[in-house]
Amino acid sequence: MALFSQTSQGFQALLWKCHMFWPISRCRQLFAASFSIPNREKISSFSSVTSSSTALPVDPKETDALPAKKRSEIDCKEGKGWDEETKEIPEEKFRFPSSVGAAKKWSMSPVVSRHRFSNVQPPEKPLQAEEWNKRREDFQSPEIFEEVMLNSMIRCNSPIDVAKSLLTHLAKRNGDIAYNMLVKYLTLCVQQGQVSEICDVYDIMKARFKMLESGAYSLLIRGLSNSDQWRMALTVLEEVKKIMIPSRTCYEACIKAASRHQEMKLAFELYSEMLAKDVVPTLHVLQSFFDFSRGMKGAELQKELFGVLLYLRENQIYPHRTFMQSIKLWFESLPGGNWRGRLTKIKDSGQCPVCNHQLEDSNLTEEEYSHLSARIMKDVIHGADTFRKTSPQELEAFQTFVENRLPFDIVIDGLNVSHIKSRKMQCENLFDAINCLAKENARLLVLGRKHMLTNSSNWKREIMKEMQSKADFFFAENISEDDPFLLYATLRSGKHCRFVSRDFLRDHKACLSDRVTRHLFRKWQRGHQIVFFPAAAGRSIHFLPALRYDCVVQTTGDTWHIPYKDVFEEKYSYQIPRKWLCIHQK
Repeated sequence: MALFSQTSQGFQALLWKCHMFWPISRCRQLFAASFSIPNREKISSFSSVTSSSTALPVDPKETDALPAKKRSEIDCKEGKGWDEETKEIPEEKFRFPSSVGAAKKWSMSPVVSRHRFSNVQPPEKPLQAEEWNKRREDFQSPEIFEEVMLNSMIRCNSPIDVAKSLLTHLAKRNGDIAYNMLVKYLTLCVQQGQVSEICDVYDIMKARFKMLESGAYSLLIRGLSNSDQWRMALTVLEEVKKIMIPSRTCYEACIKAASRHQEMKLAFELYSEMLAKDVVPTLHVLQSFFDFSRGMKGAELQKELFGVLLYLRENQIYPHRTFMQSIKLWFESLPGGNWRGRLTKIKDSGQCPVCNHQLEDSNLTEEEYSHLSARIMKDVIHGADTFRKTSPQELEAFQTFVENRLPFDIVIDGLNVSHIKSRKMQCENLFDAINCLAKENARLLVLGRKHMLTNSSNWKREIMKEMQSKADFFFAENISEDDPFLLYATLRSGKHCRFVSRDFLRDHKACLSDRVTRHLFRKWQRGHQIVFFPAAAGRSIHFLPALRYDCVVQTTGDTWHIPYKDVFEEKYSYQIPRKWLCIHQK
């Protein structure tokens, strides 16, 4: 029984002993049984091995390692597998040296069906070698027994000594422990906050492999960053930088560790570094800056936090309610600042009812509008991708159609609107929208598809004829991309023209070649896109008019106005918030 109560030093010594007594060729054979990447091109797919089967799952609200608690027993019974929940996508870009050693020659073990073995239960206490052998012999796929068992231990958050007894048995039987087994054991250690074990595994892996893959580095950094050994996480991060661009998870774990220990200068240095490498931060880490800085003095720190708010403005990011509350509390905690925050709704005129400040106008200047129109025509309308889903002849026909009928007041993405209510015919949805928007004699242009002209269950000919009497229609080919048409018609009609669509138009923003133009495009979109959604009984569609004021973070120095949403939204949305936080100095 002494074997199962051995110290971590004894376990580490056993691993070293097993490794050192095998010839180099035998070691490589063992590694090849688990991981081998035959060529450099396939190395990017390797990061998904531990990301999908061993890396910790990422909670959008928290990325810290979970503590070892009894709740894991409930998770195990409910089948909430640790690796089943993992959906981490590799973000790293590898920069390999000419020789990466044995790690380059690993081969991926056979893919294990997770659902097939999701009910495997690990033992509750460490087993003797004979007991592990018996379990392995009785298992239907003995060649993957240890891998399945470790996955089960991770899922059920088994005691670390149970996993250690399995690896001890594996090391004695095979003379070594494969890389993926070490990573799975590391996952369990990080999950339970076993810092000494994390350090031991790190020492072993660092000595045996010239480099690790992204999942292992991510585990190490997250495990170390949540401990009193958090500075070791910074050392690992520096190692990662030598071979790849660190992931967002790695950066943010180090940022939060530095912030927790009140080293805000270091935290912001890491934040600036990740932005410089085009690694996009989560709202959670941005919120943590305000949480950890509450009540702290320093002009430089205040400047950095104002910079975070301007980052939200530049990227049209709307904080959720919890994040907004952190911002409010930070302002109000500033010593001698006399800041006060109140929640409000901006008037249609753009005036804040709390401080009476007039928000920025959503309209572009004549110079800005001309610049944006020219770039949209060049980069989007006549760009390289345009004719992949349309033809030069169709585009020319559309331009002639528009030029002969200018100007329009509202341009409608007909197919987009027609799907607003699934229980109604598509033509009825579009008809209701046209009737609503045609009030006050507005000139409408509807962009449709040729299949709408064919009498069908969704497109009735008589309804189509009635709609065409109230609006101009252009019917593109069924395979055509209509967004370029929508942008062209709206911009050519002038600054007053609005458009109706639920598309966020991200692809077209990406086509614009410079940051200034992309910023103008977003501002123009915010002030010209009419939002719609299903309404309560009695009306089929509810429209929210485009705002006269710009819906982004704004400041005058002694005031800040921050639009926010009630809940966290991971993806960008075409809908802009109507709720604001007004912060002003007394």
